[in-house]
Amino acid sequence: MRTQVVIIGGGPSGLLLSQLLLKAGIDAVVLERRTQDYVLSRIRAGILEQGFVNLMREAGIAGRLESEGFVHDGTLIAAGNETFRIDFVERTGTPVVVYGQTEVTRDLYAAREAAGGRIIYETDGVTIHDARTDRPYVTFTAGGTEQRIDCDYIAGCDGFHGVSRQTIPDTVRKEYEKVYPFGWLGILSETPPVDDELIYANSARGFALCSMRNENLSRYYVQCPLSDRAEDWSDDAFWDELKRRIPEEAADKLVTGPSIEKSIAPLRSFVTEPMQWGRLFLCGDAAHIVPPTGAKGLNTAASDIHYLYHALKDHYLEGSDAGIEGYSAKALLRIWKAERFSWWMTNLLHRFPDQTAFDLKMQQAEIAFLRDSDAAQTVMAENYVGLPY
Repeated sequence: MRTQVVIIGGGPSGLLLSQLLLKAGIDAVVLERRTQDYVLSRIRAGILEQGFVNLMREAGIAGRLESEGFVHDGTLIAAGNETFRIDFVERTGTPVVVYGQTEVTRDLYAAREAAGGRIIYETDGVTIHDARTDRPYVTFTAGGTEQRIDCDYIAGCDGFHGVSRQTIPDTVRKEYEKVYPFGWLGILSETPPVDDELIYANSARGFALCSMRNENLSRYYVQCPLSDRAEDWSDDAFWDELKRRIPEEAADKLVTGPSIEKSIAPLRSFVTEPMQWGRLFLCGDAAHIVPPTGAKGLNTAASDIHYLYHALKDHYLEGSDAGIEGYSAKALLRIWKAERFSWWMTNLLHRFPDQTAFDLKMQQAEIAFLRDSDAAQTVMAENYVGLPY
């Protein structure tokens, strides 16, 4: 088999790249380790920067996003019983859009299939060969048959545990990581959201977040120890704890109900450098992870896709390799800024086991400064809605 670009990973980043390349007339094959149903069962965040929305438009698949997504002009920050609002549109002229990652992936699969794009599911033993030469290829097993795809370039969109990053030798690859001493216990419930906008809450009991997927599907989180297990938390225990951590006004109008999904996610900041090795390019979680506090996970993957798509398009359509040669440096410049913002928000809103009385006072002062300073609110808004590509 022969193609121009092999994309390893059939999640939203790999699918988005495949659709953008298809629109540009560039052939690609997507390899996915799981089934489509498995990929669509993953529950992920759903806050999209305008840059992501624009990429969906460019790929020709933003119709349902624009008709069903919820435009959010701002967000609420709570500390104890006090709440203040950051107005994104007033500060930056740009909103964000709430549209679940599962729905994004569903749209991308539908578009890929409608266009006859090739996706090979349930691939095993994916191995990248000769990435440092001008004739790379990928081998794998599917349906019990060993297969090989020759290509020009390889996009590693296969996540933190995928093969792509591990293909880059340890002598070349440098990794930076911070593991946070807590996780997020999250539930999904078929209940109306407690507010029209997200509520980020700092409380003496720990962080909480009130979010949503649509007008009848809500997503809530509370900070919890890493030693906790989701099955040890009853729905009633979760709702009781959430009410203790959000302002009384919000707690009083919170609509509770049975959870339809419950899980605990650990928090980490992670970046690998470089994001390119020969003709292999890393995108999304294969190269970097952010704590979910700043809503940057899917959006950082989108910025990688933006840079790689334009680099490949310039190569094939314009004969220019400047974008390919500069991909890693350009992508990492934006990634580290997103890492900084997610780290800052995590430190602003969570309780840490080793926090001293001084640390808590500094955290309180930082929240008060954000509440009272137009400049601070503008900086937060600029980062939250997404820095320019």
